[in-house]
Amino acid sequence: MTTRPVRIGVQIQPQHATYEKIRDTAVELEELGVDILFNWDHFYPLSGEPDGLHFESWTMLASLAELTTRVELGALVNCNSYRNANLQADMARTIDHISAKGGTGRFIFGTGSGWFERDYDEYGYDFGTVGTRLDALARDLPIIEDRWGKLNPAPTRKIPVLIGGGGEKKTLRSVATHADIWHSFSDPATLERKLGILAEHGAAVGRDVSEIEISTEIGKRSVADVEAQYDMGATLFTVGISGPDYDYSALTDWLAWRDSKNA
Repeated sequence: MTTRPVRIGVQIQPQHATYEKIRDTAVELEELGVDILFNWDHFYPLSGEPDGLHFESWTMLASLAELTTRVELGALVNCNSYRNANLQADMARTIDHISAKGGTGRFIFGTGSGWFERDYDEYGYDFGTVGTRLDALARDLPIIEDRWGKLNPAPTRKIPVLIGGGGEKKTLRSVATHADIWHSFSDPATLERKLGILAEHGAAVGRDVSEIEISTEIGKRSVADVEAQYDMGATLFTVGISGPDYDYSALTDWLAWRDSKNA
């Protein structure tokens, strides 16, 4: 069992709600005591009315960085295909500074290879294949990290890199090489298997994968399943909520569970 503290993140899905509702929800969640606020990087809703209300990820994160004072924040996850790698690095550094407020930044660079074909088609990006998108992510991560070393001013801290996805050959290789946090939607049995594969990639690239924080989606999982994931080393647990109402009534119990683990 890990000694890393348990954290609870909430993904405020930027769909079917006004920006005012999203803003107010973010402020309320920080006051409630969540550790991280996430959104997602898409251009259209992923559920419900396909052409419903929706807002862009990065500009929203910059606003939330100004609105909040304590929570970390980022996308779960950024789509690498939508922006030049050097631009992503600069945007991340800028939000890092916006969120710092005279101290250390709170931005998490969550990223992945992309998958939602409508985004690509409507906004004019080349969808390619799963393989080409994963290859592009592997190519761009070193560029992003290199750009962080060149920017003036530099980031306020080593910006944590969160990689989302469970692909065993390419994604987990990138996780072993670059990630501070790995996020997946794995059930306990799948998580156990993929952690073994991640360890193999870590050995291949010379990385101690115990350095990587393990993140997983709570969703509708039972407490027993979440406990099993915790026993395997997962410490970041995320809850997704959608507009228009953003019901997070179940969150109080999960925050109490977090506090019991960290006591």
